[in-house]
Amino acid sequence: MTKGKPLPIILKFVIPIFLGFVFQQFYNMVDTVIVGRYVSPQALAAVGSTGTIMFMIMGLANGMTTGYTVLISQKFGAGDMEGTRKAFVNAIILGIISTGIITFIAYRVMHPLLKLMNTPADIYDDAYAYIITICLGSFALIGYNLLAASLRAIGNSRTPLYFLIFAACLNIVLDLVFIIGFNLGTFGAALATDVSQGISALLCLIYIVRKVDVLRPKATDWRLDKDYSAKQLNIGIPMALQFGITASGTMVMQSSINIYGSVAVGGFTAAGKVGNLMTAGMPSIGQTMAAYVGQNYGYGDLDRVHQGTKDALKLSAIYSIVTGILAVVLLPYIIRMFFDAEVDISQYLPYAKTYMYECVIFYIPLAMIFIYRNAMQACGYGKTALALGVMELAARFLTAFVSMKIHSYALAVAGDALAWFTTGIFSMALYLVVLKKLRKSLLDKSPE
Repeated sequence: MTKGKPLPIILKFVIPIFLGFVFQQFYNMVDTVIVGRYVSPQALAAVGSTGTIMFMIMGLANGMTTGYTVLISQKFGAGDMEGTRKAFVNAIILGIISTGIITFIAYRVMHPLLKLMNTPADIYDDAYAYIITICLGSFALIGYNLLAASLRAIGNSRTPLYFLIFAACLNIVLDLVFIIGFNLGTFGAALATDVSQGISALLCLIYIVRKVDVLRPKATDWRLDKDYSAKQLNIGIPMALQFGITASGTMVMQSSINIYGSVAVGGFTAAGKVGNLMTAGMPSIGQTMAAYVGQNYGYGDLDRVHQGTKDALKLSAIYSIVTGILAVVLLPYIIRMFFDAEVDISQYLPYAKTYMYECVIFYIPLAMIFIYRNAMQACGYGKTALALGVMELAARFLTAFVSMKIHSYALAVAGDALAWFTTGIFSMALYLVVLKKLRKSLLDKSPE
């Protein structure tokens, strides 16, 4: 990724990641559709009420794994093949340790957390069964994300897609078997997700061992390297904390929505699933920038880093406008898939429309967050993620607090929109400061 025009390279790299995110969101949406149609609308709301906790778990996984693998892309871009392999092994060891910590904490706090979030009593048991099963299977989620991010760090974005497509299809089949065949309800939906992600992680590992020489571990590599660990944790921990802080804000926001009952939660959940599908391209471009910027920063070409960032912004702006229009137009039709034919959709649709209409206006700032955050982290500025996370938390906390005071659903669901706008602008300003520092540092190192 260090040679040639940036835009074609970014496009070629982002398409497989985008398709992967689409499939990921698609089978997450199928989970919800099957639960809503074959269990009950209350079960749909139960899964939705845990969506912000799910976001936190996935965010911690993505933050850590992306952070741990930034060093892989930097070493690979610099032509250090031995360092690339050692960074990969070190990332695996750190990932195993991190998974154990996350799983233990999640298991201990889940009951009080659901109560703190005002989870409605009629959906509480289903909500707990779903989210605790996801937590106990977090090793599968983190394993796949770590291995897939490692492949992307060396420029291979296609292979993780193939395994993710297989996992998505398997997840749908297992949903039907566990939910309809065995009548396992929300527990079955979560179990299907855990099993399918675990298999995709195993396939990634087999592929790396057999096909990817630069990442294939040697027996002597299996130990923590102090210097590598410091660099990876310096990026991975802030990224994980950023997602944790952001998720805390979404949980506060979810708490303010839960007080309106299971119907409001159901409408909000359906709209959120549609929105996640429409915005799948944004984290895809973000992950692309993590690999692209990491390699070019390791290569020492800041001009190319900045040009790639500008090209990614142009691409994201077009994508945001198109998907925003599609989200508004298609919402009334897609939301019908989430409910049985006998359910009165008209009671859910107003809640869904309110959330969606507020969000699409701010799709471009949301895309900016993914691009700038990943670009800065790929240059080693992992702590900038914390600043962005705090900004999102403050915005969501403010809207949730005021909405509960004045009892306004429209304001309660505006937390995402306000968070995206304020953080998107802040991320751009922060990126320009970081770029200026990097240029100055490069000039100071250059010979007179």
